[in-house]
Amino acid sequence: MIDCKPKSTPLEAKMKMMSNNTPFDDPSYFHGLVGSLQYLTLTRPNISYSVNFVSQFMHLQMAHHILRYVKGTIDVGLHFTSNTTLDLFAFSYANWAGCPTSRCSTTGYCIYLGGNLISWCAKKQPTVSRSSTEAEYRAMANTAIELTWLTFLLQDLHISLASLPLLYCDNLNALHMTINSVFHARNKHTELHYHYVRERVALGHLVTHHIPTNDQVTDLFTKPVSKATLMHFWTKLFLQPRPRLREDINNNQLLDDNHAKKGNKEPLEIDPYYCATDNGKLLED
Repeated sequence: MIDCKPKSTPLEAKMKMMSNNTPFDDPSYFHGLVGSLQYLTLTRPNISYSVNFVSQFMHLQMAHHILRYVKGTIDVGLHFTSNTTLDLFAFSYANWAGCPTSRCSTTGYCIYLGGNLISWCAKKQPTVSRSSTEAEYRAMANTAIELTWLTFLLQDLHISLASLPLLYCDNLNALHMTINSVFHARNKHTELHYHYVRERVALGHLVTHHIPTNDQVTDLFTKPVSKATLMHFWTKLFLQPRPRLREDINNNQLLDDNHAKKGNKEPLEIDPYYCATDNGKLLED
């Protein structure tokens, strides 16, 4: 797929699930492809939801769609800076009943240390939620657990936080549940272990705030979004073009072909500390 036409989004915003009852002749090909894309999410959080979604249903066409998106943004990756504060804050969101088959909600969160994105998640919830409030509250609980772990990790590294960790959510009912100990009819069925976030707030270890839905960056981790939405949150994920030390894949293939024509049977290995110029010569960077 080197010469494929790039796509503007990892998945279509209004995609339709198609049944795929025909078994693969070689399932290992699909497993290897999706496994490689899972590794890519370590530096490309914007495809986390798409890769996790495709891995559940074994849709090769959707996997190729992600590859076409990666082709158009192949030089983009996470950017980290040392010129930043030590404030720990997170965004939490849940797409209620977002799974088309099980109707389970999808949890999404992203956590920042100052100006650096350090943790994110796109995961389907294990059980069906009876309301959007319950789904959002579960997502906040999972985010609070991750914030607690990161706080302990920073303490082990002797890094002091400038302020209490902040957790942003756009669901007002879920926010009210974090500070109100009264169980109302709409949330009495929520399992007890999801009230961890309320306990953290009561102990003074966590602060929750409301954020408008239009500024909720974790939309990218819970559902397919349009190109406009993806570009709107692009900078908030700190995704930037990265400097490359080697030429594109087409020129690398040209070097391999020239290497083989000279009678060399072993493939050409290009040192990552060298770059290929247009005329095929290797120059030290």
